[in-house]
Amino acid sequence: MQKETESPDFWDDPREAQSKLKKISAVKKWVDDFEDARQQIEDLKVMFEFFEEGDSSEEEVQAQYDKALRVMEKLEFKKMLNKEEDHLSAIVTINAGAGGTESQDWAEMLMRMYLRWGERNKYSTKVLDVQEGDGAGIKSASIEFDGDYAYGYLKGENGVHRLVRLSPFDANHKRHTSFASVYAYPIIDDNINIEINPADLSWDTFRSSGPGGQNVNKVESAVRVRHAPSGIVVECQETRSQNQNREKALTMLKSQLYELELRKQREKIDAMESSKKKIEWGSQIRSYVFHPYKMVKDLRTGVETSNVQLVMDGDIDEFIKAYLIEFA
Repeated sequence: MQKETESPDFWDDPREAQSKLKKISAVKKWVDDFEDARQQIEDLKVMFEFFEEGDSSEEEVQAQYDKALRVMEKLEFKKMLNKEEDHLSAIVTINAGAGGTESQDWAEMLMRMYLRWGERNKYSTKVLDVQEGDGAGIKSASIEFDGDYAYGYLKGENGVHRLVRLSPFDANHKRHTSFASVYAYPIIDDNINIEINPADLSWDTFRSSGPGGQNVNKVESAVRVRHAPSGIVVECQETRSQNQNREKALTMLKSQLYELELRKQREKIDAMESSKKKIEWGSQIRSYVFHPYKMVKDLRTGVETSNVQLVMDGDIDEFIKAYLIEFA
């Protein structure tokens, strides 16, 4: 494939050339990861030979073993992401459930959790839209995760997330249950063509919400687009340029329509394979309990942990991996 790029006519069709370069990059990452895994295992063999000869300690062997194991597990984890759409970047939309301030605060906590997860996994993150809550928290938010396999990792987060805690907003400090929904969908790339009839779209503009800024609440740069056939509504206030926000909103809409079609295909497969456990968007998937005990439990896989703070700081890979193992 790399040999093809050396051809004199390779750039005659720039779009096709870019597509081929992207494929080469994707394959090269697999090759590089495989070589890394092979090298770590070779290093482990050498380290063990040194240990047998008395030239290295048991701790050094154990450290190299742990390193090799992490690389192998990462490679096996990546192998589960074999769907066509898994390699794409993603947008995660969070919506507070009923319950006012309680649920809005919970939605903001989830937004922070996913942003921290993105940082941990070296994804470029961008908050595309935030609707501030009444007094505290957020009503909704859309976050972009730019990078390879973002959608593959985040697709299992679709559903309702439940929080049980002693409310900081209740004067009597009573226990409250709050809900927020999470919806992840892939960002389509240039190789995926989604046709939209302009007549099906209706556009609104409004003033950006949020803290500070000279343009905030003064210029109607934020946009909202409704797609009549699907009923999908997308809002974007990423920049102070209305045109840029319109372009981004259209990309977000196309991405949601693509995910909707993928979901329809999956539902047909699930209907045929009734022996498989069905996962429907909107069902409760995970419970976060802060009181009377501390526990986060995934209701689909049974994976749980008592380290609530670590989870809220973005360490959710254990839940993601368990979901992929069982359902991918």
